[in-house]
Amino acid sequence: MSFKNTLLAAAAVVALPVLAQAQPVNGLYLGAGVGGNYLDKTDVTGKIGGSSISPFSSEFSWGYVGVLSLGWGFGNGLRAEIEGSYRQNDVSDMSRGGSFGPRTGTATSYGAMLNVLYDFDLGGTLGGVTPYVGIGAGYIWHEWDKAGYRDSGGFGETVSGTDGNFGGQAIVGLSLPISAVPGLSLTAEYRFMATAGHTMDTVTITPSGSARPAGLDVDNFNHSLLVGLRYAFNAAPAVAAAAPVAAARTFLVFFDWSKADLTDRARQIIGEAASARGAGVTRIEVNGFTDRSGPADYNMQLSIRRANAVAAELVRRGVPRNEIVTRGFGEENNLVPTADGVREPQNRRVEIILR
Repeated sequence: MSFKNTLLAAAAVVALPVLAQAQPVNGLYLGAGVGGNYLDKTDVTGKIGGSSISPFSSEFSWGYVGVLSLGWGFGNGLRAEIEGSYRQNDVSDMSRGGSFGPRTGTATSYGAMLNVLYDFDLGGTLGGVTPYVGIGAGYIWHEWDKAGYRDSGGFGETVSGTDGNFGGQAIVGLSLPISAVPGLSLTAEYRFMATAGHTMDTVTITPSGSARPAGLDVDNFNHSLLVGLRYAFNAAPAVAAAAPVAAARTFLVFFDWSKADLTDRARQIIGEAASARGAGVTRIEVNGFTDRSGPADYNMQLSIRRANAVAAELVRRGVPRNEIVTRGFGEENNLVPTADGVREPQNRRVEIILR
Protein backbone atom coordinates (compact mmCIF):
# COMPACT_ATOMS: atom_id res chain seq x y z
CA MET A 1 0.00 0.00 0.00
CA SER A 2 1.48 3.38 -0.96
CA PHE A 3 1.68 6.25 1.49
CA LYS A 4 -0.74 8.28 -0.63
CA ASN A 5 -3.30 5.47 -0.74
CA THR A 6 -2.96 5.01 3.00
CA LEU A 7 -3.92 8.62 3.72
CA LEU A 8 -6.81 8.45 1.25
CA ALA A 9 -8.13 5.37 3.03
CA ALA A 10 -7.80 7.14 6.38
CA ALA A 11 -9.75 10.13 5.06
CA ALA A 12 -12.49 7.80 3.83
CA VAL A 13 -12.82 6.30 7.32
CA VAL A 14 -13.32 9.75 8.85
CA ALA A 15 -15.90 10.60 6.20
CA LEU A 16 -18.38 8.16 7.75
CA PRO A 17 -21.90 9.58 8.17
CA VAL A 18 -21.89 12.21 10.89
CA LEU A 19 -25.59 12.13 11.54
CA ALA A 20 -25.04 10.26 14.79
CA GLN A 21 -24.95 12.56 17.76
CA ALA A 22 -21.47 12.73 19.26
CA GLN A 23 -20.57 11.69 22.77
CA PRO A 24 -19.15 14.98 24.03
CA VAL A 25 -15.67 15.30 25.51
CA ASN A 26 -15.46 18.93 26.55
CA GLY A 27 -12.15 20.53 27.39
CA LEU A 28 -8.69 19.23 28.21
CA TYR A 29 -7.95 15.50 28.36
CA LEU A 30 -4.94 13.21 28.67
CA GLY A 31 -4.68 9.78 27.06
CA ALA A 32 -2.21 6.89 27.13
CA GLY A 33 -2.12 3.47 25.52
CA VAL A 34 0.16 0.43 25.20
CA GLY A 35 -0.04 -2.68 23.10
CA GLY A 36 1.38 -4.73 20.29
CA ASN A 37 2.81 -3.47 17.00
CA TYR A 38 3.28 -5.34 13.73
CA LEU A 39 5.80 -3.85 11.30
CA ASP A 40 5.16 -4.92 7.70
CA LYS A 41 7.80 -6.69 5.66
CA THR A 42 9.92 -4.26 3.63
CA ASP A 43 11.99 -4.59 0.48
CA VAL A 44 15.42 -3.06 0.95
CA THR A 45 16.83 -1.26 -2.11
CA GLY A 46 19.54 1.28 -2.78
CA LYS A 47 23.35 1.41 -2.65
CA ILE A 48 26.25 0.30 -0.49
CA GLY A 49 29.51 2.12 -1.03
CA GLY A 50 28.16 3.78 -4.15
CA SER A 51 27.17 0.51 -5.85
CA SER A 52 23.58 -0.60 -6.35
CA ILE A 53 22.59 -3.77 -4.54
CA SER A 54 20.31 -6.61 -5.44
CA PRO A 55 17.12 -5.91 -3.41
CA PHE A 56 16.51 -8.10 -0.40
CA SER A 57 13.64 -8.24 2.09
CA SER A 58 13.41 -7.86 5.84
CA GLU A 59 10.67 -9.21 8.09
CA PHE A 60 9.92 -8.40 11.72
CA SER A 61 8.42 -10.04 14.77
CA TRP A 62 5.50 -8.58 16.69
CA GLY A 63 6.79 -5.81 18.91
CA TYR A 64 5.32 -3.21 21.20
CA VAL A 65 3.91 0.30 21.00
CA GLY A 66 3.29 3.11 23.47
CA VAL A 67 1.30 6.30 22.86
CA LEU A 68 0.81 9.41 25.02
CA SER A 69 -1.58 12.18 23.94
CA LEU A 70 -2.81 15.56 25.17
CA GLY A 71 -6.03 16.78 23.61
CA TRP A 72 -9.02 19.06 23.67
CA GLY A 73 -12.67 18.07 23.22
CA PHE A 74 -14.98 20.62 21.62
CA GLY A 75 -18.18 19.23 23.18
CA ASN A 76 -19.73 18.24 19.83
CA GLY A 77 -17.91 14.97 19.22
CA LEU A 78 -14.81 16.51 17.66
CA ARG A 79 -11.44 16.21 19.39
CA ALA A 80 -7.94 17.38 18.49
CA GLU A 81 -4.79 16.10 20.15
CA ILE A 82 -1.02 16.03 19.95
CA GLU A 83 0.53 12.59 20.33
CA GLY A 84 3.95 11.14 21.03
CA SER A 85 4.53 7.50 20.06
CA TYR A 86 7.17 4.78 20.28
CA ARG A 87 7.26 1.46 18.37
CA GLN A 88 9.91 -1.26 18.36
CA ASN A 89 10.19 -4.58 16.51
CA ASP A 90 12.91 -7.21 16.29
CA VAL A 91 14.14 -8.45 12.92
CA SER A 92 12.79 -11.97 12.29
CA ASP A 93 14.16 -12.72 8.81
CA MET A 94 16.29 -11.32 6.00
CA SER A 95 16.31 -13.02 2.65
CA ARG A 96 17.15 -12.75 -1.01
CA GLY A 97 15.65 -15.90 -2.48
CA GLY A 98 16.63 -17.72 0.70
CA SER A 99 17.24 -16.82 4.32
CA PHE A 100 20.59 -15.21 5.06
CA GLY A 101 21.04 -16.91 8.40
CA PRO A 102 20.44 -16.03 12.07
CA ARG A 103 18.94 -12.55 12.33
CA THR A 104 19.84 -9.70 14.64
CA GLY A 105 18.78 -6.14 15.35
CA THR A 106 15.70 -4.01 15.80
CA ALA A 107 13.66 -1.39 13.97
CA THR A 108 12.29 1.50 16.02
CA SER A 109 9.90 4.36 15.19
CA TYR A 110 9.24 7.39 17.36
CA GLY A 111 7.78 10.79 16.69
CA ALA A 112 4.86 13.17 17.06
CA MET A 113 1.47 13.42 15.38
CA LEU A 114 -1.43 15.86 15.32
CA ASN A 115 -4.71 13.91 15.35
CA VAL A 116 -8.30 14.89 14.65
CA LEU A 117 -10.95 12.48 15.97
CA TYR A 118 -14.72 12.15 16.08
CA ASP A 119 -16.78 10.33 18.75
CA PHE A 120 -20.14 8.74 17.89
CA ASP A 121 -22.85 8.74 20.56
CA LEU A 122 -24.89 5.53 20.35
CA GLY A 123 -27.36 6.67 23.01
CA GLY A 124 -26.29 4.05 25.54
CA THR A 125 -27.22 1.13 23.26
CA LEU A 126 -23.87 -0.57 23.96
CA GLY A 127 -23.77 0.15 27.66
CA GLY A 128 -21.93 3.44 27.31
CA VAL A 129 -19.39 2.26 24.71
CA THR A 130 -18.55 5.09 22.29
CA PRO A 131 -16.84 4.31 18.97
CA TYR A 132 -14.54 6.88 17.42
CA VAL A 133 -12.43 7.37 14.30
CA GLY A 134 -9.59 9.70 13.45
CA ILE A 135 -6.68 10.62 11.24
CA GLY A 136 -3.31 12.06 12.09
CA ALA A 137 -0.25 13.54 10.45
CA GLY A 138 3.20 14.32 11.77
CA TYR A 139 6.89 13.52 11.71
CA ILE A 140 8.40 10.10 12.47
CA TRP A 141 11.99 9.03 12.98
CA HIS A 142 12.73 5.43 11.92
CA GLU A 143 15.86 3.73 13.23
CA TRP A 144 17.47 0.44 12.30
CA ASP A 145 19.93 -0.75 14.95
CA LYS A 146 22.26 -3.49 13.64
CA ALA A 147 19.47 -5.10 11.66
CA GLY A 148 20.97 -7.98 9.71
CA TYR A 149 22.33 -11.49 9.94
CA ARG A 150 25.31 -13.50 11.03
CA ASP A 151 26.08 -16.97 9.69
CA SER A 152 27.55 -19.94 11.56
CA GLY A 153 31.07 -18.83 10.68
CA GLY A 154 30.58 -15.45 12.34
CA PHE A 155 30.36 -13.47 9.11
CA GLY A 156 27.45 -11.10 8.69
CA GLU A 157 26.20 -7.72 7.66
CA THR A 158 24.08 -5.34 9.69
CA VAL A 159 22.28 -2.16 8.65
CA SER A 160 22.06 0.86 10.93
CA GLY A 161 20.80 4.39 10.60
CA THR A 162 18.15 6.88 11.61
CA ASP A 163 16.04 8.90 9.20
CA GLY A 164 13.05 11.18 9.70
CA ASN A 165 10.12 11.71 7.37
CA PHE A 166 6.50 12.76 7.31
CA GLY A 167 3.89 10.19 8.26
CA GLY A 168 0.18 9.71 8.72
CA GLN A 169 -2.18 7.38 10.50
CA ALA A 170 -5.76 6.17 10.67
CA ILE A 171 -7.40 5.41 14.03
CA VAL A 172 -10.46 3.30 14.90
CA GLY A 173 -11.33 2.91 18.56
CA LEU A 174 -13.84 2.36 21.34
CA SER A 175 -14.10 4.07 24.72
CA LEU A 176 -15.95 2.89 27.81
CA PRO A 177 -16.50 5.30 30.74
CA ILE A 178 -15.50 4.11 34.20
CA SER A 179 -18.42 5.26 36.32
CA ALA A 180 -16.48 5.20 39.58
CA VAL A 181 -14.16 7.98 38.35
CA PRO A 182 -15.92 10.79 36.43
CA GLY A 183 -13.95 11.69 33.31
CA LEU A 184 -11.99 8.41 33.16
CA SER A 185 -12.53 6.04 30.21
CA LEU A 186 -11.02 2.75 29.10
CA THR A 187 -9.98 2.77 25.43
CA ALA A 188 -9.20 0.12 22.81
CA GLU A 189 -7.76 1.09 19.41
CA TYR A 190 -6.43 -0.08 16.08
CA ARG A 191 -3.97 2.29 14.39
CA PHE A 192 -2.38 2.08 10.97
CA MET A 193 0.70 4.27 10.82
CA ALA A 194 2.85 4.78 7.71
CA THR A 195 5.64 7.11 6.67
CA ALA A 196 6.89 8.31 3.30
CA GLY A 197 9.94 6.01 3.52
CA HIS A 198 13.38 6.15 5.12
CA THR A 199 17.04 5.78 4.15
CA MET A 200 19.53 3.89 6.34
CA ASP A 201 23.11 5.14 6.02
CA THR A 202 25.51 2.50 7.39
CA VAL A 203 26.33 -1.15 6.69
CA THR A 204 28.73 -2.88 9.06
CA ILE A 205 30.52 -6.11 8.11
CA THR A 206 31.44 -8.56 10.88
CA PRO A 207 33.67 -9.92 12.30
CA SER A 208 36.01 -7.21 11.02
CA GLY A 209 33.70 -4.43 12.20
CA SER A 210 34.36 -2.36 9.11
CA ALA A 211 31.60 0.09 8.23
CA ARG A 212 30.62 1.20 4.75
CA PRO A 213 28.43 4.16 3.85
CA ALA A 214 25.09 3.16 2.43
CA GLY A 215 21.85 4.54 1.16
CA LEU A 216 19.34 1.76 1.70
CA ASP A 217 15.66 2.63 1.29
CA VAL A 218 13.12 0.91 3.55
CA ASP A 219 9.38 1.19 4.11
CA ASN A 220 7.63 1.78 7.43
CA PHE A 221 4.06 0.47 7.63
CA ASN A 222 2.75 -0.36 11.13
CA HIS A 223 -0.40 -2.04 12.49
CA SER A 224 -0.94 -1.32 16.20
CA LEU A 225 -3.44 -2.70 18.73
CA LEU A 226 -3.65 -0.71 21.96
CA VAL A 227 -5.54 -0.57 25.22
CA GLY A 228 -5.36 2.49 27.41
CA LEU A 229 -6.97 5.15 29.56
CA ARG A 230 -8.26 8.63 28.80
CA TYR A 231 -9.03 11.23 31.45
CA ALA A 232 -11.10 14.36 30.80
CA PHE A 233 -10.23 16.94 33.43
CA ASN A 234 -13.49 18.89 33.54
CA ALA A 235 -15.99 16.04 33.40
CA ALA A 236 -19.02 16.66 35.59
CA PRO A 237 -19.76 14.00 38.23
CA ALA A 238 -22.56 11.67 37.32
CA VAL A 239 -25.79 12.90 38.88
CA ALA A 240 -28.40 10.38 39.85
CA ALA A 241 -31.78 11.07 38.34
CA ALA A 242 -34.10 12.69 40.84
CA ALA A 243 -36.94 10.51 41.98
CA PRO A 244 -40.20 11.64 40.45
CA VAL A 245 -42.30 13.71 42.81
CA ALA A 246 -45.84 12.50 43.06
CA ALA A 247 -48.39 15.14 42.18
CA ALA A 248 -50.46 16.26 45.15
CA ARG A 249 -53.99 14.82 45.21
CA THR A 250 -56.88 16.54 46.97
CA PHE A 251 -60.09 15.02 48.33
CA LEU A 252 -63.00 17.21 49.54
CA VAL A 253 -65.24 16.23 52.44
CA PHE A 254 -68.39 18.41 52.98
CA PHE A 255 -70.35 19.04 56.19
CA ASP A 256 -73.80 20.15 57.24
CA TRP A 257 -74.19 23.67 58.59
CA SER A 258 -72.57 24.14 62.00
CA LYS A 259 -71.74 20.39 62.17
CA ALA A 260 -68.49 18.39 62.45
CA ASP A 261 -70.18 14.99 62.09
CA LEU A 262 -69.17 12.72 59.19
CA THR A 263 -71.88 11.64 56.80
CA ASP A 264 -71.80 8.30 54.97
CA ARG A 265 -70.66 10.11 51.84
CA ALA A 266 -67.91 11.82 53.83
CA ARG A 267 -66.68 8.46 55.18
CA GLN A 268 -66.64 7.07 51.62
CA ILE A 269 -64.45 9.94 50.39
CA ILE A 270 -62.10 9.58 53.37
CA GLY A 271 -61.82 5.87 52.56
CA GLU A 272 -60.84 6.72 48.99
CA ALA A 273 -58.15 9.09 50.29
CA ALA A 274 -56.80 6.39 52.64
CA SER A 275 -56.66 3.91 49.76
CA ALA A 276 -54.87 6.43 47.54
CA ARG A 277 -52.06 6.76 50.05
CA GLY A 278 -49.11 4.82 48.63
CA ALA A 279 -45.61 5.15 47.17
CA GLY A 280 -44.38 8.72 47.08
CA VAL A 281 -46.84 10.07 49.67
CA THR A 282 -44.92 11.36 52.69
CA ARG A 283 -47.45 13.71 54.27
CA ILE A 284 -51.22 14.09 54.45
CA GLU A 285 -52.59 17.55 55.10
CA VAL A 286 -56.09 17.77 56.58
CA ASN A 287 -57.36 21.37 56.41
CA GLY A 288 -60.72 22.40 57.86
CA PHE A 289 -62.92 25.34 56.68
CA THR A 290 -66.33 26.88 57.39
CA ASP A 291 -68.65 29.22 55.55
CA ARG A 292 -68.93 32.89 56.55
CA SER A 293 -72.06 32.58 58.69
CA GLY A 294 -71.57 32.83 62.45
CA PRO A 295 -68.85 34.45 64.58
CA ALA A 296 -65.26 34.15 63.38
CA ASP A 297 -63.99 32.62 66.66
CA TYR A 298 -66.69 29.97 66.58
CA ASN A 299 -65.91 29.17 62.94
CA MET A 300 -62.20 28.73 63.72
CA GLN A 301 -62.96 26.14 66.40
CA LEU A 302 -65.51 24.43 64.14
CA SER A 303 -62.97 24.11 61.32
CA ILE A 304 -60.48 22.48 63.72
CA ARG A 305 -63.14 19.98 64.94
CA ARG A 306 -63.95 19.09 61.34
CA ALA A 307 -60.22 18.51 60.52
CA ASN A 308 -59.81 16.36 63.66
CA ALA A 309 -62.88 14.27 62.75
CA VAL A 310 -61.47 13.54 59.29
CA ALA A 311 -58.02 12.73 60.72
CA ALA A 312 -59.55 10.27 63.20
CA GLU A 313 -61.35 8.47 60.36
CA LEU A 314 -58.11 8.26 58.35
CA VAL A 315 -56.37 6.70 61.35
CA ARG A 316 -59.27 4.24 61.75
CA ARG A 317 -58.67 3.24 58.12
CA GLY A 318 -54.99 2.47 58.73
CA VAL A 319 -53.19 5.75 58.08
CA PRO A 320 -50.44 6.37 60.70
CA ARG A 321 -51.25 9.45 62.77
CA ASN A 322 -47.71 10.81 62.41
CA GLU A 323 -48.26 11.21 58.66
CA ILE A 324 -51.24 13.52 59.20
CA VAL A 325 -51.06 17.28 59.78
CA THR A 326 -54.36 18.95 60.81
CA ARG A 327 -55.11 22.67 60.60
CA GLY A 328 -58.18 24.86 60.89
CA PHE A 329 -58.66 27.99 58.77
CA GLY A 330 -62.10 29.04 59.96
CA GLU A 331 -64.02 31.12 57.42
CA GLU A 332 -60.89 32.08 55.46
CA ASN A 333 -59.98 30.75 52.00
CA ASN A 334 -63.53 30.19 50.82
CA LEU A 335 -63.98 27.81 47.93
CA VAL A 336 -66.87 30.00 46.77
CA PRO A 337 -66.42 33.70 47.60
CA THR A 338 -69.43 35.07 49.54
CA ALA A 339 -70.38 38.04 51.65
CA ASP A 340 -70.16 37.81 55.42
CA GLY A 341 -73.07 35.87 56.98
CA VAL A 342 -73.85 33.81 53.86
CA ARG A 343 -74.34 30.07 54.30
CA GLU A 344 -72.50 28.35 51.41
CA PRO A 345 -72.42 24.47 51.46
CA GLN A 346 -69.19 24.21 49.42
CA ASN A 347 -67.32 26.34 51.95
CA ARG A 348 -68.20 23.95 54.79
CA ARG A 349 -65.47 21.46 53.97
CA VAL A 350 -62.23 19.65 54.83
CA GLU A 351 -59.50 19.29 52.21
CA ILE A 352 -57.44 16.08 52.38
CA ILE A 353 -54.18 16.73 50.47
CA LEU A 354 -51.82 13.82 49.76
CA ARG A 355 -48.22 15.04 49.23
